[in-house]
This record gives sequence, structure tokens and C-alpha cells, in this order.
Amino acid sequence: MRVIAGRARSLKLRTPEGLGTRPTTDRIKETLFNMIQQEIPGCIFVDLFAGSGGIGIEALSRGAAHAYFVENGREAIVCIQENLNFTKFADSATLLKQDIFGALPMIHETEVDIIFMDPPYQAGYEEAVFQTLCRMPYVTENTLMILEAELSRKMDFLEQLGFEVIKEKLYKTNKHVFVKKRSL
Repeated sequence: MRVIAGRARSLKLRTPEGLGTRPTTDRIKETLFNMIQQEIPGCIFVDLFAGSGGIGIEALSRGAAHAYFVENGREAIVCIQENLNFTKFADSATLLKQDIFGALPMIHETEVDIIFMDPPYQAGYEEAVFQTLCRMPYVTENTLMILEAELSRKMDFLEQLGFEVIKEKLYKTNKHVFVKKRSL
């Protein structure tokens, strides 16, 4: 796994051993960032279920002002810290070493621009994460939330929480669902 573009382009990133994480492939990461490239410069980016930190580091490499990494796996935390040090982005990052539900209230921003989440498939975190996000003051109508999920994952719960799907990008085995808070 490597950084695709920007200041840290071509640097190889370390990934945690074993099956505890499922890093987004370079091809899918490149497609994703091509879709959101205009939103990245100067943004506040949040990488939930961060794993190796590859998505948040890609955002920093492409010009994000600051990135939050949320992860509670011990080996993944060490991996993110090593990758941030290696890419020299540690000063632009906050690593929250706890579970999602404890970490989300610890983000003290007026507004977050992009929230990326790649929860473990089959774990069923999606709805609970969006329930928590809808209560966070930094999630506004301008915040773009991107969920990486299995192709078969239904998003019926989003509407009742005040969110709307604005776009879906389908791949062979998974998809990215682009979500925004509905305007009141």
C-alpha cells in the first residue's frame, strides 16, 4: 500500500499484520480521491476505523489541513503512528486511540469537511455510527460523509436519521456511499 498523490506520493505505508484490518486497495483509494479531490485542500478530514491510516494520510498528502485518525486496535495504532512519522504528517494529525463512540465527542472542530469510515463488514456499526454523527455539532449540511461498505449493505436507516445518500460508487466487492445531512 502506498500514498497515491501529493507531497508524500509513492511512499509505501506499513499495514497491520493479520486479518484485523482490510486496507482499501490503491486502485479504489485512487478512484475515491479522484472523486473528492476538489474538497481536500485545506479541509478537516476524519478517518474512522483508520486501520493503517492510509486514507487520512492520503488526504494530508493531497493538502488537507488536519486529519483525525480514530482506531482502537493496538497494532493498528502503532502502524498509524509509524506511518504518520514516516510521511512527516504527525504535526497535522490527531490520533484518537479509542473506539468510535468515545472518540467522536473528542473532536473539537466547528465543522468537519469530510468523514471517511470503513467499519468491519458484518459488524453492523454503520447505523450506530450515523446515530452518533447526527448529534455531533461539527457535522453540518456541508460535511461529506463517505462510507465504505459491502455491496449488499442497505442504507435505509439514513433517511430517518436526517441524512441523504447523494451518490454511490460501486466496485466489484464493495461500494462507497456518499452521504450528507439534509438541510432543514
